[in-house]
Amino acid sequence: MSIRIAATLTGVVAPAVPRALEALALGALYAATYLILGDEDVAELALGLSLCTVAVAITLTDLERRLIPNAIVAAGAGAAIVIVALGEPASLGDRALAALAAGGALLVVALAHPRGMGMGDVKLVAMMGLYLGRAIAPALLIGFALGAAVGVSIIARHGARARKYAIAFGPLLAIGGVIGLWFGDRLVDWYLDELASAG
Repeated sequence: MSIRIAATLTGVVAPAVPRALEALALGALYAATYLILGDEDVAELALGLSLCTVAVAITLTDLERRLIPNAIVAAGAGAAIVIVALGEPASLGDRALAALAAGGALLVVALAHPRGMGMGDVKLVAMMGLYLGRAIAPALLIGFALGAAVGVSIIARHGARARKYAIAFGPLLAIGGVIGLWFGDRLVDWYLDELASAG
């Protein structure tokens, strides 16, 4: 994966990662998701494993081709809707609202800064909202924090020339999505508790 990160910072198209390494990374995400989420809520676990699969596919594709394919996003959204409809139908409305809110917020950012963010990122975030529901909020914050950290590192290394370097934002959003999957609800609960106690 270090080759792909280097490619992100330099703008060079990354070479293909061996399938064994991809499988290893996905297996590690599956294992971590199972350990963190458990198996009591089968629908939640299925959503988590599906999101990890989509996140890895989007990360590798965006780093290689600087593209988030509509087909992957659509397949991920379809899988989320089916899983939620079968396992947690009562949450479908809230998840749809989260998808609209997150996608709409990123659409505003993309329209304001088209060189820094593409429509693929907007669609990715909307899809993630279906998986994460309210946890999309901390997922976005983490993704943007990672983006800021990468941007600062590029500026520190290249100075004024940093403007010439494009960052693949999809992988950073995907990382935020996975972290949001694992810990997002806890972070939201913690924030709401702190807000209530402060009031």
